[in-house]
Amino acid sequence: MKKEIYKDMNIQESDVLKTLHSEPFINQRILAESSGHSLGVVNRSVKYLEQEGYLDSKMQLTKKAEEYIDKATPKQAVILAAGFGMRMVPINLESPKAFLKVRGEYLIERLIRQLHDVDIDKIYVVVGFMKEQFEYLIDEFGVELVVNPEYASKNNLHSLKRTTDHLANAYIVPCDIWCEKNPFDRTELYSWYMVNDLLCEESDVRVNRKMELVRTDHSVGNTMIGIAYLNADDGQVVADRVKNMCKHARYDDLFWEEALYNKDRMIIPAKVVRASDFVEINTYEQLRNFDNNSEHLKSDAISVIAEKLHAKEEEITDITVLKKGMTNRSFLFTCKGRKYIMRIPGEGTSQLISRKQEADVYHAISGKAICDDPIYINPENGYKITTFLDGVRTCDPLDDRDLIRCMRLLRKFHEMSLSVDHEFDLFKQIAYYESLWEGMPSSYRDYGTTKKNVLSLKTYIEAHADKKVLTHIDAVPDNFLFYKEGEEERLQLTDWEYAGMQDPHVDIAMFCIYSFYDRQQVDHLIDLYFEGKCDDATRIKIYSYIAVCGLLWSNWCEYKRKLGVEFGEYSLRQYRYAKEYYRIVQKALKE
Repeated sequence: MKKEIYKDMNIQESDVLKTLHSEPFINQRILAESSGHSLGVVNRSVKYLEQEGYLDSKMQLTKKAEEYIDKATPKQAVILAAGFGMRMVPINLESPKAFLKVRGEYLIERLIRQLHDVDIDKIYVVVGFMKEQFEYLIDEFGVELVVNPEYASKNNLHSLKRTTDHLANAYIVPCDIWCEKNPFDRTELYSWYMVNDLLCEESDVRVNRKMELVRTDHSVGNTMIGIAYLNADDGQVVADRVKNMCKHARYDDLFWEEALYNKDRMIIPAKVVRASDFVEINTYEQLRNFDNNSEHLKSDAISVIAEKLHAKEEEITDITVLKKGMTNRSFLFTCKGRKYIMRIPGEGTSQLISRKQEADVYHAISGKAICDDPIYINPENGYKITTFLDGVRTCDPLDDRDLIRCMRLLRKFHEMSLSVDHEFDLFKQIAYYESLWEGMPSSYRDYGTTKKNVLSLKTYIEAHADKKVLTHIDAVPDNFLFYKEGEEERLQLTDWEYAGMQDPHVDIAMFCIYSFYDRQQVDHLIDLYFEGKCDDATRIKIYSYIAVCGLLWSNWCEYKRKLGVEFGEYSLRQYRYAKEYYRIVQKALKE
């Protein structure tokens, strides 16, 4: 029997053949409309397909065509659903964005049903954030969950790494896409990456005449949708690229699409679709614009903003997530022409911070020119609304000009001798944070010795402690805000969550350990605060506080780590301060 020889088709020829496979031929003009190509392209493609034996004289598919198509059947899909979806604030505090309910359906359920409609049952869902919410999909839809434990620290390139065995004849799908029409098919004759016909400034790729996706230096490009199909050969190529890229830290923050590029262009062609058929829902406002009746628009945070600013919810616009803090999640928004910041407590925060005590602190500092008064603060749930400051920058801990101004403000605050009814007891907090581990051992092998050494410093501290006054506790460079008021640059100290009665010199220690100061830099900051008039006993006491505070925040980091929140170098450096400054104190006391 003669073996059929399959010559490679171009994209246009493949599209025409696929169209004829899915719907009966009527005439060339209708075929052009259905395939998305011009009449001239269709005529040339039909001629080629007839010449190569894929079509007979009646425009019917031949046996050769049917066999060719049979080999081009999608077999599986990977849905990427591990990330925080931080741009979805405040919705993502309640559920992953895959479970946004849009026009009566959860995004991920709609995608799975669309895959099932074209007989794709092997579906791998990569999960991370709130992974437990996805568990029911196993029983209800027959999917397989793949856990990405690195979702908090790395981008979705590392999610795809978890599924490199499943990329052949596979769709790759983001979880935040609403597809009006089913984007999947029983037949795919070539690999592709989906973009729409809408040009936007946020895209850096553009479709050229050859249907290639090329990086562009122009101000606009085709909007990337994120759905892709990989045939067997391309699936293996991408799998190998992803594995190699994930070996290098420089790729940690990249999207998986970077694995598709060969220099300035993707290795697979574009599939251009109508913008109106696909909606990416990345923000609260995108959801509101697409489905104003979505139940997820009923957000407590948005309701509070509307009430306190006497506004309609639709007047709350330009919602933008701010950099995720160590304790909170905050977002910027505009209302009635003014900008504000909404603070929402993060994971496990209720175990760490008394919001009632925080409210008491704001009452104590009100009108003292240390910090702007909040527009709203809720002592029950920790929600806080503040006015956005223009031209804000934080203190540069390596710039003496900044340090001088910050230490003057800090000393001015301390000398006010303000008081509240609660104390921030360093040693009790060390024990409390440790108790939150719930019996789990420390990650540090010598924790027991380190803890014993640090606690022994309590005697010296108590013998040399200053009068307790309201102390910030978290007086770190990032909380000193320089901002513009007219032509003048002003300064305030923000974020008073941990503030309480304490020796004010604790604030100096906190500034040092957050700045990752060495011994020389520590001494320099002490000299700036005291204007060169710090006695030896006080200096040693501050060294002691550095050791104590290092252990305190190390224990705090260990608790947050058990909640799935990592702080990288910060946690390690805090533990080192505990050990090293204990030794520095011991040496100083012997001199």
